Amino acid sequence: MNTILLIVGGVVLGVVIGYIVAKTLEKNNASKVVANAKQEAEGIIKQATAEGESIKKDKILQAKEKFIELKSEHEKVILSRDKKIAEAEKRTRDKESQVSNELAKHKKANQSIEDKIKDYDFRLEFLEKKKVEIEKAHKSQIKQLEVISGLSAEDAKAELVESLKNEAKSDAMAYVQDRIEEAKLTAQQEAKKIIINTIQRIGTEEAIDNCVSVFNIESDDVKGRIIGREGRNIRAIEAATGVEIIVDDTPEAIILSCFDSVRREVARLSLHRLVTDGRIHPARIEEVVKKTQKQIEQEIIEVGKRTVIDLGIHGLHPELIKLVGRMKYRSSYGQNLLQHSREVAKLCGVMAAELGLNPKLAKRAGLLHDIGKVPDSEADVETPHAILGMQWAEKYGEKPEVCNAIGAHHDEIEMTTLLAPVIQVCDAISGARPGARRQVLDSYIQRLKDLEDVAFGFSGVNKAYAIQAGRELRVIVESEKVSDDQAAKLSFEISQKIQTDMTYPGQVKVTVIRETRAVNIAK
Repeated sequence: MNTILLIVGGVVLGVVIGYIVAKTLEKNNASKVVANAKQEAEGIIKQATAEGESIKKDKILQAKEKFIELKSEHEKVILSRDKKIAEAEKRTRDKESQVSNELAKHKKANQSIEDKIKDYDFRLEFLEKKKVEIEKAHKSQIKQLEVISGLSAEDAKAELVESLKNEAKSDAMAYVQDRIEEAKLTAQQEAKKIIINTIQRIGTEEAIDNCVSVFNIESDDVKGRIIGREGRNIRAIEAATGVEIIVDDTPEAIILSCFDSVRREVARLSLHRLVTDGRIHPARIEEVVKKTQKQIEQEIIEVGKRTVIDLGIHGLHPELIKLVGRMKYRSSYGQNLLQHSREVAKLCGVMAAELGLNPKLAKRAGLLHDIGKVPDSEADVETPHAILGMQWAEKYGEKPEVCNAIGAHHDEIEMTTLLAPVIQVCDAISGARPGARRQVLDSYIQRLKDLEDVAFGFSGVNKAYAIQAGRELRVIVESEKVSDDQAAKLSFEISQKIQTDMTYPGQVKVTVIRETRAVNIAK
């Protein structure tokens, strides 16, 4: 039992001793940790203090630099302001000097004026004295004359006035007689004067017409694409438009040749679209040409509308407006028909105003007087253009005065109003200007049209184009109606017909083109 107690006591004593030893060790470790922490804190404080000093120095340096920069800018502003003040002072001094000079000049001028006034007063006083002396001398002479003639001054004056009256009556009668004779001689001149004044108030350029247009291209590489493989593209363009395409060595240009200005314009616009689009092949060419023809038709209407608006003509029928627009692409003896009609309209308006007629009605008749020169069909070609224009004007509701003026401006019918001779005279004025018309060009265009009409006289002909200034007639036939053998025969027959019925310089080459096409639509 004692042994157990000793063991237990020993164990308890060991535990107590161990606890005490452990607490002692823990206390020592805590002391070391605290000491280390104090050391680290002191190090951090020292480092923070050093960094704070460094930042403080940097900020002080930046503040000094900023101060120096602001000081420099301030000095620049002060220098600039001083410079401006100095310039202003210099300008002020210059102005003061200029004012002083002007004052000196003004003073000198005043002195000169005062001297001239004194001289003028002296001369005026001298003249007054001379005037008094002359009056005394005049009265003395009158008294001497009265004594010599035995007549008083009043009697002499009355006798002189009577003689002057008789002489004035004779002179007046002679003057009136001369004026009457002069009026008889110049009656025709006065009538011409109205026409001359009208012409002078309407100034227009001389008409210029030609048969070629130039199509400009960006580079010569485009020429090859326009020609196409073995020339198929250029042949398709010529067949679709009836215009000869001349591709030569001219840099960056292609020449379009045709007597019909509408065809040339269609070909030019079509080429522009094709070159811009980049797709150039026969099918595309035909599609573009058709679209361009529709565009030209629309442009014709727009030209007609602009023309009637410019001339101040109102209430014109749409069909007549379209005919007016078509005149842009027609010529008469080399003179552009629309330009001629606009000029006649202006001349008629001025002349009608001079004669006391209705200027608006005169303008209307002047613009429409040549609409018969743009027929819609071949049947209309046989009717004189004045009669055809009158018929159209009546059809579309124009007034009788206008219709009569259109029909009578070439004396095809009798004139029934004063407006008709005005139209006739103004038409002659516009066409008779030097350089306005060229008979040679008109006969040349008519010869080319006759050449095309010869081809249309044969069956199976679809299109016919006179190209190369009438040296070649290109005929396109319908492949279903004309065989290859018949094409050769047709070419010979057309050439014989031309040789027999027409007069022309040189030779005419007749080319018959026959193409076969197969077209189907996938649905």
